[in-house]
Amino acid sequence: MYPRLLQLPLRGDKSFFLFGPRGTGKTTWLRNSLPEALYFDLLESDVYVELLARPVRLEQLIPPGYKGWIIIDEVQKIPMLLSEVHRLIEKYRYKFILTGSSARSLKKKGINLLAGRALTYHMHPLTTQELGGDFDLVTSLKYGHLPSVPSESDPAKYLHSYINTYIREEVLQEGLTRNVGAFARFLEIASLSQGCVLNLSEVAREAHISRKVIEEYFSILEDLLIGRRLPIFTKRSKRRMSSHPKFYFFDVGVFRTIRPMGPLDSPAEAEGPGLETLFLQELAAYNDYFELGYEIAFWRTSAEQEVDFVLYGPKGLMAFEIKRSSQLSSRDFRGLNAFLTDYPEAKAYLVYGGQREEFRGKITAIPILDALKKLPHFLNIDIILQKLSPENP
Repeated sequence: MYPRLLQLPLRGDKSFFLFGPRGTGKTTWLRNSLPEALYFDLLESDVYVELLARPVRLEQLIPPGYKGWIIIDEVQKIPMLLSEVHRLIEKYRYKFILTGSSARSLKKKGINLLAGRALTYHMHPLTTQELGGDFDLVTSLKYGHLPSVPSESDPAKYLHSYINTYIREEVLQEGLTRNVGAFARFLEIASLSQGCVLNLSEVAREAHISRKVIEEYFSILEDLLIGRRLPIFTKRSKRRMSSHPKFYFFDVGVFRTIRPMGPLDSPAEAEGPGLETLFLQELAAYNDYFELGYEIAFWRTSAEQEVDFVLYGPKGLMAFEIKRSSQLSSRDFRGLNAFLTDYPEAKAYLVYGGQREEFRGKITAIPILDALKKLPHFLNIDIILQKLSPENP
């Protein structure tokens, strides 16, 4: 088990939610961190049926005077259970850890997430920092960073199983859609949109599904935290901007497994979006784990000048452009230069597949391996990471 960067208030008395896609290690991490906690797994059919029928039964399953943590895994499966949790917090001051793979679905069902009486945290796939010496760029770009992948003898088979048993079947079990074939077809088409400006009408035509249904399907991916739409950065905009978001699956291995490949497909076609996905995974994890408060967006003008990732928040403004090529040309810097013209206060980085760091005016061009290692420094969290290191208890 890899040590995780997420620091949870396990010694406090404040209940909290822990959200993240299935397979990111929430349950394993909690079971190892809190082996003595009272644990209810709603993926176990007997526990699920019992609490679904009578949520008030939860009180009878907790020993009187219990002072430890109470963990309810996959709480979104019984949304009404939160009302009972709320009552027990008020009545007995019990402290709960509530894990789930969908915060949005709870809110959509009218659940108020305990009216602010619980904190919210998120768990992501492993970061390069967490993998440490096991990190290998080629392997990461092929299989991603789900925690189970490094220990699997056949990671490709595991990822196919993950997609078949979770993304497809879970969606059907939750009643989010009943058309298996249409959703499976949509997943493949969505993977072709990875890292691209999202055109719902075009996806609908490719998948032979109505635009309204395609919009619902993308919302399902976001509800289950396995996909995200990246908004356009428009703060103090001086140009006419694109109006469509970009789309990414949450893990590069999941994206590469879903993306259809055949004799007419070149692996290089997926490498560019793969690099972007890996970098976005890192940005999102650090942003959540260290509560940096950045809005993660992208920048694209109507003239198609683009920057892949823009971070904006109380700690500053940063722009990252990701290029797969190992050689740089002046064309590669056009998007960042245009961005810096409008936002001269920004820090700008071009992350590419070469071997040497270069400086072009205000832009630092940095190899992808170095960029991943130095990202904590760029985000000003390297000192925090040093304190969290096992060598510095």
